[in-house]
Amino acid sequence: MKVSEKYYDEIFNFKGQWDMPSSCGLKIRNVDGTTYVIVTELYQENPGSSVTYTGESLARQICEAKGLDFDNIKYWECNPDTNSKLSFYDEEYFEVTFGTPRNSYRQVTAEELKNIL
Repeated sequence: MKVSEKYYDEIFNFKGQWDMPSSCGLKIRNVDGTTYVIVTELYQENPGSSVTYTGESLARQICEAKGLDFDNIKYWECNPDTNSKLSFYDEEYFEVTFGTPRNSYRQVTAEELKNIL
């Protein structure tokens, strides 16, 4: 299943789990002084780790590559709509807050999406 290019501005290659070559879709938006880093799952087009399984490591790799301050970004993960009959392939965006012992996820509202994308 191919992910539409409307979900990302570029393909970002990163080191996934166990340094496995991986890729995701990437958008970076600056809105009202807040930097949003939006990564999109590419499913079969990604040879390695998913964005969800790499989380903080991926966010740090993006920040390093793009010159962003990790402590001053909002990090969103996108599961794009792939026009599948299976509901777990419906479009969803989640804001991820990195923490110990685990990360927290909050589903992004349609209103927030409209203001950022």
